[in-house]
Amino acid sequence: MPSPRSYIEQLKRLLDELDAEALDRLTDLLEECWRTERRVLLVGNGGSAATASHIVNDLQKCIQLESGQALKAMCLADCAALVLAWANDTTYDNVFAPQVECWAEPGDLLIAISGSGNSANVLRAVEAARARGARSFGLAGFMGGELATAADECLIVGSTNMQQIEDVHMVILHLVFSSLRDRVRRQH
Repeated sequence: MPSPRSYIEQLKRLLDELDAEALDRLTDLLEECWRTERRVLLVGNGGSAATASHIVNDLQKCIQLESGQALKAMCLADCAALVLAWANDTTYDNVFAPQVECWAEPGDLLIAISGSGNSANVLRAVEAARARGARSFGLAGFMGGELATAADECLIVGSTNMQQIEDVHMVILHLVFSSLRDRVRRQH
């Protein structure tokens, strides 16, 4: 178990290694969705679901408060009854794909979060997004897993520590939200 100091030092290293160009591209995708009134769908399991749910607060509410126009963002893990119904009546691998099929349209964006990069239900959501003409941006850890090649683009946190991967995923999403908010402010 790492000491608090070594945990912090490892986090600093992971943050220093983030691809700034990929962060800008994700911000660009979010801005395009906001400008064209497209949807941003987010998926993830466990801590990644919590991250996806959390960032919807910022993406939807804060952007609307800044501009008067919401970014149409939603976390597909937020409706426990629907997730459990799909899991019970089909398989857990299928809890997100039917929701993507319901909501995604061409030009929309799916942000797929998987610490391992190998969550079957997240990968199926990416496939469903592609079939519907939506783009996908993955956030993964480890070596990126299957998400690294399944998503249109994937930002990989190069760690094998799931908690640090999840920490950095939240920082990534807060960074791109903050960049988007700054862009929106300059326009109004």
